[in-house]
Amino acid sequence: MIIVNTENIQGKEIREVLGLVRGSTVRARNIGRDIFAGLKNIVGGEISEYTQLMADSREEALYRMQMDAQRLGADAVVNVRFTTAAVMNGASEILAYGTAVKF
Repeated sequence: MIIVNTENIQGKEIREVLGLVRGSTVRARNIGRDIFAGLKNIVGGEISEYTQLMADSREEALYRMQMDAQRLGADAVVNVRFTTAAVMNGASEILAYGTAVKF
């Protein structure tokens, strides 16, 4: 399946718009990561534990969006976007969404 953040896919003609598809995940920090992050906060630099947590979250949200598109019989998802929101202290939602289409 083709997944892009553009409105069109070069060389492909969109014949049918199937609608909005989305995938999300809610992830929480854990005490182990918080301890290391606290130390990094003192000395500065990238907090790689949180970077990895967010990267894993984006991949899971993309995967779930793709599964939603496959359920509709889509060939591609265009106009893909991400958004995030704090759900509670220490937990965030990552949402991937786009438009499912057929060629």
